[in-house]
Amino acid sequence: MKRSLISLDDARHLPLWRRPEALLFLMAFAMPVAFATWNALLNNFVIEAAGFTGVEIGWLHTVREIPGFLAIGVIALILFVREQVLGLVSLLMLGAATAVTAWFPSFGGILAVTMLSSIGFHYYETVNQSLQLQWLPKERAPIVLGRLLAAGSAASLIAYGLLVVTWKTFDLSYNFVYLVSGGFTAVVALFALFAYPQFEAPNPQSKKLVLKRRYGLYYALQFMAGARRQIFVVFAAFMMVERFGFQVHEVTALFLINYLANMIVAPFMGKIVFLKGERFVLVFEYAGLTLVFLAYGGIYWLGWGVVVAAGLYVIDHMLFGLAFALKTYFQKIADPEDIAPTAAVAFTINHIAAVFLPALLGYLWLASPGAVFGLAAGMAMTSLCLALLIPRHPEKGNEWRILPLVRPAGTPAE
Repeated sequence: MKRSLISLDDARHLPLWRRPEALLFLMAFAMPVAFATWNALLNNFVIEAAGFTGVEIGWLHTVREIPGFLAIGVIALILFVREQVLGLVSLLMLGAATAVTAWFPSFGGILAVTMLSSIGFHYYETVNQSLQLQWLPKERAPIVLGRLLAAGSAASLIAYGLLVVTWKTFDLSYNFVYLVSGGFTAVVALFALFAYPQFEAPNPQSKKLVLKRRYGLYYALQFMAGARRQIFVVFAAFMMVERFGFQVHEVTALFLINYLANMIVAPFMGKIVFLKGERFVLVFEYAGLTLVFLAYGGIYWLGWGVVVAAGLYVIDHMLFGLAFALKTYFQKIADPEDIAPTAAVAFTINHIAAVFLPALLGYLWLASPGAVFGLAAGMAMTSLCLALLIPRHPEKGNEWRILPLVRPAGTPAE
């Protein structure tokens, strides 16, 4: 059955719940229910079910990131499938794969189901980022993106809150929790596939590979973000279980605090991007992450305890929430027709390091966990230097700047 196409202008006359922005909020709420639950249970599940060490967890995350590296395949898929449909089918795949995770409690089984859920997650995220930048006007994008982040945090908060309250009280099993959370996401994706019309953005998207020199700074920031993020995603939570013996409900409580903070702070983050610009926000993020990763190293070098580790984890997570400023930077400098293909290219660049770094650092972790976090601090510092090249008011033709030691006389300020 052929679905009707509705332009973004005409969509303003639809009921509020059927508009493009409402669909973005629905997807932002549905995705974390599966992904955040999978993430909260992962470290305890793999250690208890399959006896994972740092080496196995490194390989698991390397496999998990391969679909991200292959996100460039989205360009080929949108030749045949509309982005909106592809995004929702990918979300359905993420939910279904999460639901059956506990059915495969072995190293090989966990790798296989993780690969399937990862394909869904990464292709969803690639398309979702593209749709956000196409459907949201530039002047409102930072504020709405902050609210979308808050919506996702609220979903995670609900999922984690239920886990904290019910895990020990009702002696829940991994299988039950994965089935409920993954099933919820899959059902929402099916609903969205049939309940919403197909929205047509005003600028047709290029269906070919796009690599432009003037996007070079954006590519570099994406590469560093992907490399740096792996250390946080793979090893920060793993540290809480391996070093401090956190149980499922304790790990989940920590995640709950993270998302409660993000739910409150994220809308203000969007306003800060709107008022202060992307350079200010990204410099603040990367400077903070440098200090946080050095402090993570201090847990091993100086013997700091669990309270410090938990506090750093919360701060770390909040700082990563500022990363949506990189999206709005690209939106301001991009040709409108480049958004979809460049989102795919950027996701691939973001995951170049991800396909080898977790496994490689898994071996370094066995020798010196502190050195892993020291390396992350160096990556954050590199990102900080790159962020200083972002103009105060980025736009096409003003994508990046040279930092003079002394501004020549008569040169206008940005």
